[in-house]
Amino acid sequence: MRMIAGLTAKHWDHPAAEGAGEPILRLEIPGSTEFAPDWVLLQPGSNSDTWAVFLHGHGSGGDQLYTREDIRRQWLPALRQAGVGILSPNLGGNAWMGPSAATQLHQLLNFLRQTHGASKIVLVGGSMGGTSALIFACLFPQEVAGVLTLCPATDLSSYWHWCQAHADKLPVLEQIHQAITAAYGGTPVTHPAVYHAHSALENADRLTMPIAISHGDADQIIPVEQSRRLIGRLQAHPALRYQEIPGGGHDDPLITFPVALQWLLQSLR
Repeated sequence: MRMIAGLTAKHWDHPAAEGAGEPILRLEIPGSTEFAPDWVLLQPGSNSDTWAVFLHGHGSGGDQLYTREDIRRQWLPALRQAGVGILSPNLGGNAWMGPSAATQLHQLLNFLRQTHGASKIVLVGGSMGGTSALIFACLFPQEVAGVLTLCPATDLSSYWHWCQAHADKLPVLEQIHQAITAAYGGTPVTHPAVYHAHSALENADRLTMPIAISHGDADQIIPVEQSRRLIGRLQAHPALRYQEIPGGGHDDPLITFPVALQWLLQSLR
């Protein structure tokens, strides 16, 4: 065990780490007045200046990339082939890139630049992770070289109301509704300015980096209208890739990741 920039780091001793490529470090983040104790997984790649920051989905944690079999099978080979480093933060769990999670990720990216020379940082994720990638890119566009997002909610205020209206159909929607409320310290009615600041739709002009988006048009957890509305705002974007999957559900965009990643990295060059 050793210390890296104030974070305790050790090799991740987990079955999912076997055959995952380069050794994986688990960094423990100490608690403070601002954050509860947390953790992040870090795996260097052969291309030391380019890093993919994987943001997990609702109900999962910072190890989702390695422990969820379909994501591990589809995404890890593509990331390893690209040679990028991987940073996979937990960010407090179901945080939906609320203010605390955004501050923590901002600090982690500073750490990544200072300790590993990261100069190109790509945010990738699906569902809550994809939503979070767009939000962070709006908040800190100067820190993000590109975004790859699958089935995202592009406006949390309207999505919060949609979850509330449809919670009787799927229990997970009520869980998401409650998680967003907790992460943002209130509702879009009580905290409109915070929700506005964290809306990719309302801040689309800040999304100037290459962006790849994929969404199934039969998604019952995050409706495709969320992506369609953002695409409507980004019509003049010079580096935008949008794929809509006919009849696709919430998980169907997973299969588009390898091609979208290749397109994104080529766009950065």
